[in-house]
Amino acid sequence: MPELLNPHDKFFKEALTQPEAARDFLRYYLPAEVAALLDLTDLRLVKDSFVDETLQEHFADLLYEVRLLDGRDAYIYVLFEHKSYADPLVAFQVLRYMVRVWDYGLRQRARLWPIMPVVVYHGAARWSVALDFHALFDVSAAVKPFVPDFQYWLCDLSQYSDAELARAAVGGAELLLLKHIFRPDLPARLPDVLRLWYTMAQQETALGYLEAMLRYVVTAAEGITAEDVQAALEETIPQGGAIMTTIAQQWIKVGEQRGEQRGEQRGEQRGEQRGLRQGLLAGIRLGLKLKFGAEGAALLPEIYHIEDVALLQALQDALETVSTPPELRRLYQRTN
Repeated sequence: MPELLNPHDKFFKEALTQPEAARDFLRYYLPAEVAALLDLTDLRLVKDSFVDETLQEHFADLLYEVRLLDGRDAYIYVLFEHKSYADPLVAFQVLRYMVRVWDYGLRQRARLWPIMPVVVYHGAARWSVALDFHALFDVSAAVKPFVPDFQYWLCDLSQYSDAELARAAVGGAELLLLKHIFRPDLPARLPDVLRLWYTMAQQETALGYLEAMLRYVVTAAEGITAEDVQAALEETIPQGGAIMTTIAQQWIKVGEQRGEQRGEQRGEQRGEQRGLRQGLLAGIRLGLKLKFGAEGAALLPEIYHIEDVALLQALQDALETVSTPPELRRLYQRTN
């Protein structure tokens, strides 16, 4: 599976590849008559992705193999649309991917299984696209029998109340976060999301879920800062501030390491110093955004003009200790 660069992709898959979260999602958000047919104790995740590379900016997908209670097998194909508006051709995309799933099934099992297609949407605008494939065609009644037809099940998170999303004990916090990520009320809703997470905080994997949620907020949300996130943690979770500081430092180190790796790779082609500079800038960019949010990112145009690799290295090191963006600015203004 290719590396997930889109933060919505990454978070969606981190949330719904958890076995218990996947079971809760299918149990609560499929049509009740369909969920009643499934043996969710025998849910298997297929690692392949069926989305076109050119459309991965807009869609992510997950495929589950599931056994029906009558002993037969089926697929549940979940397509996640993370644009801020509904794609009028989504039924066409679903059909293309269903054909690919059937190709996969023929290669793996030498027969066709039924597919339950689900589209998960969390955009700011309400979904206004028809749910059936026939709606894409303007044809006479005589021609319609020759046009294939199917429906997909829409899970529009904006149409569920926060309480309805919270009923999924595992994964409920992630669904709430997906619902509010594009909304201006996210800073106000974040404490509720964290409180829901805290109800499962004794589980072994709880801290990993929290880290994924906070990383998603910092990288994908507009108008929210690391200070907003830390304030929400301190309001809802004992030692929340310490948790945020620890996680932010981990992210910064990972960003710096990735930046240095990219710098080394580019250095082989464009000169060692230039490659190192690019790597340092990448680490500084990620560190500023994660630690200070939009206020930190505002320094980037100034920092991009710095050619001195030693100064950039000093700024990257200083990110672990400075408390405010102006404090970091003083370091390079004093040098210049």
